[in-house]
Amino acid sequence: MTTLILWRHGTTEWNAERRVQGQTDTPLSGYGRTQAAVAAQMLAARKPDAIVSSDLSRCTETAAPLAELTGLPVQLDPRLRERHYGEWQGLTMGEVAERFPEAYAKQRAGSHDLGHGIEAPEDVAKRVGEALREIADATPGGTTVVVTHGGAARYGVFELLDWPQSRLGGMAVLSNCHYTELNLDPVRGWVLRAHNIGAMEGAPGYE
Repeated sequence: MTTLILWRHGTTEWNAERRVQGQTDTPLSGYGRTQAAVAAQMLAARKPDAIVSSDLSRCTETAAPLAELTGLPVQLDPRLRERHYGEWQGLTMGEVAERFPEAYAKQRAGSHDLGHGIEAPEDVAKRVGEALREIADATPGGTTVVVTHGGAARYGVFELLDWPQSRLGGMAVLSNCHYTELNLDPVRGWVLRAHNIGAMEGAPGYE
């Protein structure tokens, strides 16, 4: 059975500060590197056939200990990047609330169409979904660890499962260095097998 393990990167300083990262290229913190090393032990035991990662540093640094344990190369795919957060990138959520109160209120109410140069939800879902389908097709019957971001992973899951984006708020964003597992059933299609699995505490933070 084809399996995708969507693994969120480890904690960054911006996660700890609740600062919006989006596609800003931030590195892991020391704690994030420890998280990645511990989680890599768990994932290596799954004997993955491939590792594919977002090209942003916090994901490639997360993938590195798993690559070392398994001997697998890390393939990079920029389509796995986080949603672009436009004018919000680099701001704490407190600063977002102060500068963009209407959009912040919409976001708090569950809206994902926020303006301010923020990537449209349907565009995120399309690019991540396309990447995940191609990754799955490349290793039929195998297990691939996909190192990505909290928001990107959630949009990707909803796209593969054909769930309505209006229900995005019903699924918690992955905690740092935790993962979601999807299996491709030959009859039922994609099936959500597990969500938010991890070995060390990781606050959800913000995308």
